[in-house]
Amino acid sequence: MEKETRRPWRRWVVLVLLIVGFILGGIFVPIAPEIVVAPEKLSYTPLFTLPVIGDFYLVNTLPTLVITIILIIVVAFYTNRSLKNSQKTDLVPRGIGNLMESFFELLYNLTEGSAGTKYARMIFPWFATIMFYVLFANLLKLIPGFEAIGLIKEAHGEGGHAYVQLFGGLNMLTPEEGHYVLYPFLRGISVDLNFTFALALISVVMIQVVGFRAQGFGYLSKFFNTKRMFKVPFFGAMDFLVGLLELISELSKILSFAFRLFGNMFAGIVLVAIVAGLLGKFSILPAMIMLFELFVGVIQAFVFGMLTMVFMAQATQGHGEEHAEAH
Repeated sequence: MEKETRRPWRRWVVLVLLIVGFILGGIFVPIAPEIVVAPEKLSYTPLFTLPVIGDFYLVNTLPTLVITIILIIVVAFYTNRSLKNSQKTDLVPRGIGNLMESFFELLYNLTEGSAGTKYARMIFPWFATIMFYVLFANLLKLIPGFEAIGLIKEAHGEGGHAYVQLFGGLNMLTPEEGHYVLYPFLRGISVDLNFTFALALISVVMIQVVGFRAQGFGYLSKFFNTKRMFKVPFFGAMDFLVGLLELISELSKILSFAFRLFGNMFAGIVLVAIVAGLLGKFSILPAMIMLFELFVGVIQAFVFGMLTMVFMAQATQGHGEEHAEAH
């Protein structure tokens, strides 16, 4: 039996990519983007003005939000069509239907294992929706050129670049110092604190809704525990103070959820920008950092969804004496 000769073609692929990346990096020198926390405004004039909030501008996270919703609807349409086609044939899902069914079946099993069969159907839609939406948004921003195409505007302060004209009215920033910066058309919505705060607010509010649906008004005893206030004054007062701490902890979940997702995803942008600026022509190495950003995006979506599901599962359970009496 002849021994099969190994052909390490993958090494040659990596070598070719390194050479091509070095050549392209010399032609199109990477430029460190302007790192700002707030989303950039694409319009000088506000779209409309609200009485309390004020002016509402078109920022570059809004187009991303619309694109994300449209793509999720498209995925849902083709998933539904794939599952219907499988029902008409051999009941075996294929393609995107098989992928989505496996993904959501995994999430449902996680929900059932944490919350139990009784409350799994109540918690699962919120857990699966939040996790899938955050995961989709995090992966969308990893598309090459996602935050590299936009409007060239004058820089406010230091750190600007010059630009050169290309063809068809297109321009490109150059490494030389100047007075212009790029405002990309699209920016990841997970690095917009407005989005993460709104998502955290929805998550925390629905945790309370699940708690009320499972326990009724007895759920309020978690925060205002006065059952032993007159029977055992000292321990009753301690229970009441612990309930107030629970209330503060519940409200702090909004900030915890919002800043955890925002901070980790924003740190990923900064890391990729710094590595790309330091390495210059070796453009394949920043591409490897994008793999780390992919890992962070998946983990953060999983953490956000799992925390929501676990807190909802905890809200369905009684506390203290109520839990003991229920059993």
